[in-house]
Formats: sequence, structure tokens, C-alpha cells
Amino acid sequence: MSTDAGPKRLIVTGGSGFIGSSACRNFVGAGHMVCNIDKLTYAANTDNLRTIENMPNYRFEQADICNRAQILAILDDFKPDAVLHLAAESHVDRSIADADVFVQTNVVGTVNLLNAAVDHWRSCGSSPDFRFLHVSTDEVYGDLEDDGSLFHETTPYNPSSPYSASKAASDFMVSSWHRTYGLPVLISNCSNNYGPFQNVEKLIPHMITRALGHKSLPVYGKGANIRDWLHVDDHVAALDLILWNGRPGERYNVGGGNERNNLRVVEGICDLLDELQPMKGKSYRTLITFIADRPGHDLRYAIDASKLMSELGWSPRHDFDTGLAHTVTWYLQNRWWWEGPTGR
Repeated sequence: MSTDAGPKRLIVTGGSGFIGSSACRNFVGAGHMVCNIDKLTYAANTDNLRTIENMPNYRFEQADICNRAQILAILDDFKPDAVLHLAAESHVDRSIADADVFVQTNVVGTVNLLNAAVDHWRSCGSSPDFRFLHVSTDEVYGDLEDDGSLFHETTPYNPSSPYSASKAASDFMVSSWHRTYGLPVLISNCSNNYGPFQNVEKLIPHMITRALGHKSLPVYGKGANIRDWLHVDDHVAALDLILWNGRPGERYNVGGGNERNNLRVVEGICDLLDELQPMKGKSYRTLITFIADRPGHDLRYAIDASKLMSELGWSPRHDFDTGLAHTVTWYLQNRWWWEGPTGR
């Protein structure tokens, strides 16, 4: 399915969240007709979509993916050429505190969406051009030793938290809907995203906003846990390629090739703030504190994205240092976004 034939009709679930809103802005800007389905939980932010909310090729539907009848009605009315499934609970600490909501949204919600997609796809003659792209995480693979090894598309699943287990379950559901019902699905597994508009519960914006409030910067353990950081714009560019040009039934790993341990990331944020908005008399690094590690904390994630690169010609455009500087600057210049009445 190529976009060469012109604009497509695309449903994005979770389109008011961090990655979802970036996807919506990208696809609307490219001329596609986009329908954003979002329940508007705490992680959603309609301010993320200010630049496109009045565009004629953008539509918003407040709906819960766990409500199959509601979702099917939207699909029947909108008649999408593709579904980009991003709606998910994604915060590990929250999953440890309350796993039930992760099972409901990430597993039950995905199954409801798959069933609705199959019904819609069959009603349209089971078109081979239809696409269902399920966006997942590298955390389904478990963790790696600090030995240079990488996650491949064939790496066995070994999730460590209720969050990653719920995403692993949803991945298996998506794959089985392809093998059992023939639904043209694709799966992507990405590394840690960062960039503008990310909810402040996530590591990088959490540290930026706490530092600007001169609050302690809590780092788990010794800060030795390593992540592969992927700029959200690079991720969306990958999703664009996978959605229209990926092979149905395949999965594609998406990684930024930017491995950093958590302490190094936090120190980098402090150094940038020391330069851009210095504290009187001391460095932001003095705010760093080490706290007890969380249960099941994976040591290292690192993605091999060579399949995506060789098959679809993707490559990341952001190196981490430049991307982090841009991100810190964005949070400095857009305090209205994270200091608003919703208490982000």
C-alpha cells in the first residue's frame, strides 16, 4: 500500500498523547484525512493538537477503545484505509501500582479494536491494501547485558513489568489476528521516545520540569540503567514508512542508536539548564538524588533497526545531544504547556 495514489483516510488511536499527536500533526500536514480516537485520560493533552484542530482534514472522536460498538461505529462512518494503533497505558511505575488498567487498555482494548477492524475490513471486501499498524515497545524483549548485544525482530519475548507484559500480550494478539483472520497487520517495537509535548511523568520532561522548580532529581539505583533514545519525529517518520510500505504480517524494530544510561541523561539535562537558565550559586547537578531501584527494572535496552533501514530506507535524523538540547529549550519556552491548569 503506497501513498503514491494520493491522500489516505487514517485512524490514529491515542492521537492526543505524545507520540500520537506527533503522528496526527505529521499525517494531517502530509494531506491525509486523519481521525483521532482518544479517551482523553490523564496522558492526553488536546493542546498538543492546536496547530491542526481546525484543519478540514482532521477529525476528533472521544471514545474508549475498550468499547467495541463505539469503535466499530466510528470505523463504519469514517471508512479508513488504515489504522495506526497507539492508544496504550505506558508508564511502568503506574503498572506496578495498578496492573488492571494496563490489562484492560493494552490487551482488552487492542482485542476490541482488532475485532472492529476485522468487521470493517470484511465489510469493505477484505481489501489487501488495508493496514493495521500496532505500535509497541522494545520492553517486551526484557533486558540486555551491557555487552553490545541488540534486540532483533526475532528476539524472544521476556517482559519484566506488568506494562511490558501487557504490551507483549497485545503484540501476540495482533499477530494472531493476521494468521487466523488474514487481517493485514504490522507491528513496530520502538525504543524510548523523547521530544516536545511529552508528559512530565516521563524521565526527560520530569527531570527538566523538576529542575526548573529547584526540586530534587530522583534517579533510580545508581542511574546505570541504559536506554536507546529515539526522537519522536524520527519515530513518526518510521511509522509513516512502515504503515504504507511495510509488508503485512511483519514487525519492524525502531531505535535511535543513542544509548545513554539514566544518570548521564539527567546530568546532560542539568548541564544544558546550567547554560540556558542557570541557578544562582550552584549547578543543577546538585539536585540529583539516588533512590531505591524499582522492582523488575531492566538493565539495558538497545535496538537493531537494520531491517527497517534496509527494507524501507529509514534512518534517524536526530543525534541525542542535539535532540536533547532542542527538547530542553522547548520546555523552557513552553512553560504554559506543562504549568497549565491541568497540573501536567
